[in-house]
Amino acid sequence: MEKITLEIQRYLPEKNPEPFFQKYEVPFREKWVILDALNHIKDHIDGTLSYRWSCRMGVCGSCGMMVNGEPVLTCGTFLEEYLPGPIRVAPLENFEIVRDLVVNTDGFMEKLKRVKPWLITDHAKPVSEGEYIQTPDEKTEYHQYSMCINCMLCYSACPVVGLEPNFIGPAAIALAQRYNYDNRDEGQDERDKELTEDDGIYSCTLVGECSVVCPKAVDPAGAIQRYKVAGAKEWWKSVLMPWRGDE
Repeated sequence: MEKITLEIQRYLPEKNPEPFFQKYEVPFREKWVILDALNHIKDHIDGTLSYRWSCRMGVCGSCGMMVNGEPVLTCGTFLEEYLPGPIRVAPLENFEIVRDLVVNTDGFMEKLKRVKPWLITDHAKPVSEGEYIQTPDEKTEYHQYSMCINCMLCYSACPVVGLEPNFIGPAAIALAQRYNYDNRDEGQDERDKELTEDDGIYSCTLVGECSVVCPKAVDPAGAIQRYKVAGAKEWWKSVLMPWRGDE
């Protein structure tokens, strides 16, 4: 093949209130990813095309889009996977579209803030006393969840987010677990107040698509289930051993 067709969703609110698809033919290169094709269109065919990208290395998470109906990082998704084409590229689902392939991430960022994805401690020690010691096993406990790059693919794949936009979502819960399982952190009680609300962990129906599409194998579905199991254990303890609440 010398060329391949991309059908790209356009949204130009100043010209057309509804999204529409526009076809572009780009050179087919065996090692080109979808992002390479978009950059070719931007540089050589249509400079008005809008989309996000940064690192091109699967690290920044900013180039997530729907490709033939699946949320992917376009910097790691090759044209040859979709031969003979056409390839349909659209913005991530379950987000408000700003322009073309660019979506509004404000709601996602607010959900992240709610779970306080940073170390919280009431017993910070001065630098002069040395570092906080952590064993390899203690690091392993949360390492998988720390791999999240906030690409939002899991929010686009999650049917609950589509039905209940206020659901705090897979990535936020996985990042909460990243800190809850960190032995240096003391903020789980604060995060639990958010995650046990009506729009928290119990809204998840365990479809599991969040883990399927995650490019970093974070397994947010597993993180949610661990949270639910821990919560159930605590509830049963409160029923069977009510005196523990006075401790």
